[in-house]
Amino acid sequence: MKRRTNLLLLLAAPSLFAADALPSAESLLDRFAQVTGGKQAYESRKTEFTRGTMEAAAQGLKGTVTRYMDANRNYYSSLEIAGIGKVETGVHDGVAWERSDILGPRIMEGVERAQALREATLNATYRWRDLYPKAETTGTEAVNGEECYLVVLTPLEGNPETLYLSKQSGLGVKLVTVATTQAGNLPVEVLLSGYKAFDGLTVATKTVQRAAGQELILTIETVQANAPIPAGRFDFPADVQALLAKRPK
Repeated sequence: MKRRTNLLLLLAAPSLFAADALPSAESLLDRFAQVTGGKQAYESRKTEFTRGTMEAAAQGLKGTVTRYMDANRNYYSSLEIAGIGKVETGVHDGVAWERSDILGPRIMEGVERAQALREATLNATYRWRDLYPKAETTGTEAVNGEECYLVVLTPLEGNPETLYLSKQSGLGVKLVTVATTQAGNLPVEVLLSGYKAFDGLTVATKTVQRAAGQELILTIETVQANAPIPAGRFDFPADVQALLAKRPK
């Protein structure tokens, strides 16, 4: 009788484990999109303007960040630091570029270009299916005392990204990935907090990025939906255009 009882318990075990099954990545990512605004709010946005500050406290550096993007995957971002100059990045007609007053211009290729195209995608939280053909919930973990589900997002090109989504709020609180840079692959950790509503969408107003022993803090001051884009804003700078002219046809 005892053996039979043990056998019944063993057979019942799978159903016990199923009760603790993790929610699907699809349900968690769709919840993230819903709690940050939902389908109607995202689909109504055709352009976006963002302004804020970027600070590297350890180096005593602080600059102003501006960003423009539209639904056609045109993107322009500028970081201007007093005494150092300007760093610009952009995407236009599928070309990803970067230029700085110190290093000059360059065209991004391969995985770097793929990363830039994802960053240039308007409403990326809502359009995650367009960017990541594979998504999987892999476990749970606490971030600063907040219990989270871990969702691994795998793009067509580039390294997987692990997004930590709060069990309670459904919001993203952390992102971990390996970024491809000019200097090689670089492990990156990004903490997201200070969520605030702007023009119908809720966004993280504080982003702390840690990589290579350095910490950058991005603070968002304003986000404007459907703001007019200045004429020529997405055009290539002259020195980037010169590089493109030298590329093989």
